[in-house]
Amino acid sequence: MEKAETRTRNRRGEGGRLRDEIVEAAVTLLDELGDERGLTLRAIARQAGIAAPSIYKHFPDQPAIMLAVVRSAFAELGQALTTALDGAGADPRRRLEAICHAYLEFARQHPQRYRTMFGGLWMPNLDESSITEEDLTSLGDESLGLLAAELAACVEAGRSTSTDPAADTVALWLGLHGLAHQRAVTRVFPGPPDIEARMVGALARLN
Repeated sequence: MEKAETRTRNRRGEGGRLRDEIVEAAVTLLDELGDERGLTLRAIARQAGIAAPSIYKHFPDQPAIMLAVVRSAFAELGQALTTALDGAGADPRRRLEAICHAYLEFARQHPQRYRTMFGGLWMPNLDESSITEEDLTSLGDESLGLLAAELAACVEAGRSTSTDPAADTVALWLGLHGLAHQRAVTRVFPGPPDIEARMVGALARLN
């Protein structure tokens, strides 16, 4: 990999910009390498065009950078789901199907980020890093909330027979996650071409 060009130093008061650039550099490396194990402090600093010690002004350790990368990816996922909803119209079933499709499409377009978002190798020993349990358990809350809201809307409109929308939302997410993973790791995916519609319809109890 070619060495990144040395960056122009930020003016006083632009520290937040450098923090964002460090995260952007880490995301770029993740997309290029496809493996978070390559995202060392030295590699990230080189990609950002800064000296490695400069990172510590914004992140106490490497897991803190990875947490920022994962949060950034979840924000992208949330935006993708929101955009899908904006174009799906008012029908509850169509909105739920649109958000599920957008989820799977995000995973297809960003396989490295998606893999890292869910239980990647980056997850540290909480006793040996600056990351807290709350940092980890709150990841993905926005996306799951959007999915839950759309399933609840289907129930309210009589488009779903679910009697426990909260539990069925989790089941639906697990189905989406499993399908996204299998598509990523299987060269020829076994199953009917309409597996997505079948799975979403069954797990969301659509009628």
